[in-house]
Amino acid sequence: MEAGAELKRAGGRHAAAVRPVTIEPQVNVHAEGSALVSYGRTLVLCTATVEDTVPDFCRETGEGWVTAEFSMLPRATSQRIKRPGANTPPDGRALEIQRLIGRSLRAVVNRQALGERTVILDCDVLQADGGTRTAAITGSSVALWLALHHLVQSNQMLVHPMTGQVAAVSVGLYQNNPILDPDDAEDSNLSIDLTVVMNERFQLLEIQGAAEGAAFDRERLNNMLDLAQQGFPAVFAAQRQALAELTSLGA
Repeated sequence: MEAGAELKRAGGRHAAAVRPVTIEPQVNVHAEGSALVSYGRTLVLCTATVEDTVPDFCRETGEGWVTAEFSMLPRATSQRIKRPGANTPPDGRALEIQRLIGRSLRAVVNRQALGERTVILDCDVLQADGGTRTAAITGSSVALWLALHHLVQSNQMLVHPMTGQVAAVSVGLYQNNPILDPDDAEDSNLSIDLTVVMNERFQLLEIQGAAEGAAFDRERLNNMLDLAQQGFPAVFAAQRQALAELTSLGA
């Protein structure tokens, strides 16, 4: 049996507990869809913009596209981050995360039903305390759903193109204890670090991870995936609650 249950975490959190997850929908009056999501002290603003155009590879296919951009505000962390600009080199981490967000959301979108439209998800980290990419995926799912709901309600689309929910949690090995949803202090000291993306049927959409220390075996991986799955019900419930405030979903 793992020693995780005895591990002392900030706030007395159990090893298999996610931080409180809250999602405030439609916080941006201009965007077709938006959500402010928090995983503990991590805050990410997600907005969805719908454009009546598609990339070249989608033209004349009848299919739409979903993509994402990810950035950290200058004081999202303890030290100021330079804003992207002409004198700032591309942020490789941000590029990798926004591709992850895009892939995760496209996995639950019927692109034929979307039609030749592009939805751009902008994920801006207001405050970072670990789990920024997981919060961005979870919040983007809500923002995207609301943006597409708007198109259905305004008779621009016959059916809602989203086929389900998508969310993400992180799991890691900390002081030889598997833990769910590590905060920044824990994340900085993980010997295994995994990001897990699932739909509401607990089917895997993506796994990102690495051994930050020694190699690990398949049994360890399976155990950590089992732990990750324990965090999803609370996250999916937060999504449904946010959407139920504005739509019939989850009501």
